[in-house]
Amino acid sequence: MKMKKFFLMGLMALMGTTAMASKVIQVKGSDTIVNVSQYIAEEYMGKNKDARIAVTGGGSGVGISSLINGTADIGMASRNIKEKELQTAADKGLKLKEVVLGYDGITVIVNENNKLDNVNHLDLAKIFRGEITNWKELGGDDATIVVLSRDSSSGTHEFFKEHIIREENTKKDAEYGRNTLYMPSNEAIKQEAKNNKYAIGYIGMGYMDKSVKSLKVDSVEPNVQNVADKKYPIAREIYWYVIDTDNKDVNGLVDFALSADGQRVVSDEGFVPAK
Repeated sequence: MKMKKFFLMGLMALMGTTAMASKVIQVKGSDTIVNVSQYIAEEYMGKNKDARIAVTGGGSGVGISSLINGTADIGMASRNIKEKELQTAADKGLKLKEVVLGYDGITVIVNENNKLDNVNHLDLAKIFRGEITNWKELGGDDATIVVLSRDSSSGTHEFFKEHIIREENTKKDAEYGRNTLYMPSNEAIKQEAKNNKYAIGYIGMGYMDKSVKSLKVDSVEPNVQNVADKKYPIAREIYWYVIDTDNKDVNGLVDFALSADGQRVVSDEGFVPAK
């Protein structure tokens, strides 16, 4: 009986140790920063062998709602949290903490064969509201503009609507044009612009590569220096949201993300570090 008792106690201790070791920090949300968050997580796990982190996208709205409903420990977002989301958290007795991970410039992209090099923000608004519909209105070919946007769960979709389509919220009822094509990710927009000579869309700066052409906005290039200097007109903060508690696992990851090593990853992925 004693041997059986000791065996059961040992088994329970082993199960408890395994459960503690296998606690997974769930990081969910913005597709714009899913890659940089994944690389931060990988570096952190490399330095902390007991850490387990899972990073998944789905959009800023998904990240914040997952944090509030308890299915995520960190909500990634490329927009500010909304008042109604804060209220939902408060109704559950949750206090949320906002962590600025870095800064991003929303990059307007077209096909590499597009003649346009620069667009002012007012014309850009008209394009995405469906008021300018032909490239010849901007000095280009006589061809219909194919407008690409992120879907409504995306924080980039929300930010672009507020700051460009609604012109800093001076046109509060303005919406994307009815012929807008909604895409599930930055990569999907980039691939469509690469393959469609007459497409225009927007992506996070960290997704930009030579397969597409970026446009200047108001004659300012979308690059790290111009975002850091606050010259580029479509720049924004990128966030992690967490529950404000003494959770050592989550707080350890957040501290690492804001450390020199974590901020180097932010820079390496094409964003402007917060520190």
